[in-house]
Amino acid sequence: MEKVEKDVDKHPIITYIYRMKEREINITVENITQKQWTNLLIELNLVSEAWKPYGPKLKLKAKNLDRIIKWGRKTHDDREDKRTSKSLGKNKRSKV
Repeated sequence: MEKVEKDVDKHPIITYIYRMKEREINITVENITQKQWTNLLIELNLVSEAWKPYGPKLKLKAKNLDRIIKWGRKTHDDREDKRTSKSLGKNKRSKV
């Protein structure tokens, strides 16, 4: 019985906070195409966003990361050359 009481944590909250220290991971990628690299960064960003509500805060560092994430979030509606409803699409004829 003495051993059980000895192993019990008297201050579990302090121990929990002590164990929640910052951790770091380095990923080295070789032999990857530009498209694969872009997709990898976008996927890691999606994981980071998905895990936010559960506690872990991931910080990503890479060259041009902001630009790649911006490109990855782009939808087809973000095109600058949006056609108005009055203009005709490609290969369409007007009814005259």
